[in-house]
Amino acid sequence: MKLSEHLEALASILRRESIRRGRFVLASGRVSDYYLDCRRTTLHPEGAYLVGLLMLERMRARGWSPGGIGGLTLGADPVATAVAVVSHLEGEPIPAFLVRKERKTHGTAQRIEGAPPAGSPVVVVEDVVTSGGSAITAVEACREAELRPLGVLAVVDREEGGREALAEHGLELETLFTARELL
Repeated sequence: MKLSEHLEALASILRRESIRRGRFVLASGRVSDYYLDCRRTTLHPEGAYLVGLLMLERMRARGWSPGGIGGLTLGADPVATAVAVVSHLEGEPIPAFLVRKERKTHGTAQRIEGAPPAGSPVVVVEDVVTSGGSAITAVEACREAELRPLGVLAVVDREEGGREALAEHGLELETLFTARELL
């Protein structure tokens, strides 16, 4: 299958599984007449594979060679895992990590589970970027852990200010789709 065919197959799954119409309050607090529940795609067998494959291709195209890939739990978890699995299948393994919303108060008290060594370059992933808040939280946690975020990679950009907010933090946003392309 060609790259363009992979993109169209993923777009089809996103349209079928992840787009809901109605009135929704988003994590950013904004009200929307549609909701992108990308977990329905990133947890789908073919959807997860395509997300991993296409995100790996986007990282290569950008010249990003991370020592880890992850983001804020919960939306980023299946995305990071998909990329880790596909990277292994392609012989260039990239470990996944998970960023907690808050530091644990028990056990090892870690904020990042599976973090690569300090100084490692990482890519922060998201399922959907709206305001950029979740990605910024994950980036800040990575920087606190002395990791070096190369950029943010998301399945969908809602085009509601997230790209600009990330740029203010010195980060580029790469996405597979914009919401406009899927609606």
